[in-house]
Amino acid sequence: MTSLVQTSALLTLDDVRAAASRIAGAVVRTDIDHSQTLSEITGAHVWLKFENLQFTAAYKERGALNAMLLMDPEKRSRGVIAASAGNHAQGLSYHGTKLGVPVTIVMPRTTPSVKVMQTEAVGGKVVLHGETFDEAYAHARQLEQDLGLTFVHPFDDPHVAAGQGTVALEMLEDVPELDTLVIPIGGGGLASGMSVAARAIKPDIRIIGVEAELFPSMYNRLKGTDLPCAGDTLAEGIAVQEPGAFTSKVLAELLDDLVLVTEGQMERALALLVQIEKTVVEGAGAAGLAAVMAYPELFKDRKVGIVLTGGNIDTRLLANVLLRDLARSGRLARLRLTLQDRPGALFKVMREFDKHSVNIIEIYHQRIFTTLPAKGLITDIECEARDADQLDALVASLRTAGYSVTQVELG
Repeated sequence: MTSLVQTSALLTLDDVRAAASRIAGAVVRTDIDHSQTLSEITGAHVWLKFENLQFTAAYKERGALNAMLLMDPEKRSRGVIAASAGNHAQGLSYHGTKLGVPVTIVMPRTTPSVKVMQTEAVGGKVVLHGETFDEAYAHARQLEQDLGLTFVHPFDDPHVAAGQGTVALEMLEDVPELDTLVIPIGGGGLASGMSVAARAIKPDIRIIGVEAELFPSMYNRLKGTDLPCAGDTLAEGIAVQEPGAFTSKVLAELLDDLVLVTEGQMERALALLVQIEKTVVEGAGAAGLAAVMAYPELFKDRKVGIVLTGGNIDTRLLANVLLRDLARSGRLARLRLTLQDRPGALFKVMREFDKHSVNIIEIYHQRIFTTLPAKGLITDIECEARDADQLDALVASLRTAGYSVTQVELG
């Protein structure tokens, strides 16, 4: 088996610096900004690296471009292929098209049409195959052989990881006082590239990896656990069943810690980034901030660099996340009341809402599927309040007036 020292030798600071020179001008050197408000909320000194502002809205461009530029010209002319339903597909397609390299992307048939269209819009040829990523991946490797194409792995490739590592170079050049990096991990390409670069530049820097609790594949690999990897996660960009072999060995050597974050924690972080920083990220892009908020003891008073890895999120999903956050904070609520089914009953309830200046959004009546007598009904009222205290005052007033009131909770 390859030793850790031998594995790390496959990716060095010089490789990352060479990648930075190679891709300079073709990818955006994104801003890294201090967030005063998030620093106050978390108790850490927080800097945000806005990789969601790349042209394809994700850091993946860096590694894809570096890998293609290092290819033999003859291989480039024949074309490249990858299996991806996300940011790697768009990054490879965009830069391949600019270089004149034919790009084929194999996606599962279950891939949302918006991702297919986005990839085709930046020049990629999409092949739909299989019902799962594993089936799409196997087909891509078969096409690689059949058509003489070059496969570009989304993460388990030193050339790809070197390109991703340029994120750390920029962060430490712009904010050299950073003493901690927080990096989302799926397959490990970004984390391995950044870790190699950061550790070589600043040996005492702390490097914390973050995975979604539903997909702890690297966590299992490095910590020897056997947690399940499955579920419908907000962070599909890091929902990887099997981490990279190369990246796992690098991260086993260089990570200080690896933590897990829940779906609710990522939703909260995503909403805060929209509300406070006015920036849109996808679920994986919010994982770093989610970790800083979930594990304050790891980050208190430290100078923390967080990578906002991408911003490709479906607008309907974004709306759901923001509305759910309003509900958790007490701004939105659904109150369930038991009423008598007779004229004027609802009007009397409305007077209580008016008295407390709580806005009614929707009203739903349920007369049939209840355990109440035939003259009773259940009414759900969705409403909007200034804050949780205003809502609590309304509920108390309704109960004082004799109404049975429960609040429908989020899962």
